[in-house]
Amino acid sequence: MSAGPAPGPGGPPLLIACALGIERFALRGGDADGAAGPVTVLRTGMGPQAAERAVARALGEAPAAPAAPTAVVATGFCAGLAPGMHPGDLVVADETRDPAGRTVCAGTAFLADALSDLVPREPRRGPRRTVHIGPVAGSNHVVRGAERAALHTTGAIAVDMESAATLRSAVRQGARPVAAVRVVVDAPEHELVRIGTLRGGISAFRVLRTVLPAFFDWHRNAMLPGGELDGHASPTDHPGRDVSF
Repeated sequence: MSAGPAPGPGGPPLLIACALGIERFALRGGDADGAAGPVTVLRTGMGPQAAERAVARALGEAPAAPAAPTAVVATGFCAGLAPGMHPGDLVVADETRDPAGRTVCAGTAFLADALSDLVPREPRRGPRRTVHIGPVAGSNHVVRGAERAALHTTGAIAVDMESAATLRSAVRQGARPVAAVRVVVDAPEHELVRIGTLRGGISAFRVLRTVLPAFFDWHRNAMLPGGELDGHASPTDHPGRDVSF
């Protein structure tokens, strides 16, 4: 299900895909100023199959022969895999991976730097937020406990059910810049079954409301002539780097 495009000048389009209504609500409540072109926030539904179908359909319905291909960002909440992560931390994927393969993301370091300038510190002397950079794993179910630890041994720093399928579906429709940005809603020391769940969810929601300007900066630099990410190359940038703010 797609929300209407946000206001923006005539330029290359940006598709922002999320799975849940609460995620779309957070994104629609963000600041839409500064978009380089039309922006669509797409609610795909939960799970990899729903994400893959929704993104393929959305890109297939795009205008024929656009001036530039639609860039795609997968976003929403995730489970952190690395010890020391906190709810509200951000994860920027340098690649997404699942049993079907891997998709390399564009402009990872640029996007992480843009996000580090935006996200507020938790009030009342809360923890400093961190932007974690590294691989994001895809799963078809909620990952907990021992399975979470096993995924972390593969090098993945976070897991969700839609990012890998979203980006794989996007690049199957043609070369384009893709990225995945997720907000940690639970982590090894802060699993959803624990008493701090509600507080962690509020923290993650608050952070997700702030990310749109960073997505727009990334989009401009990925798509517009002269931008730092001009073209469709998708190099891996500084895997594993964390940026505290």
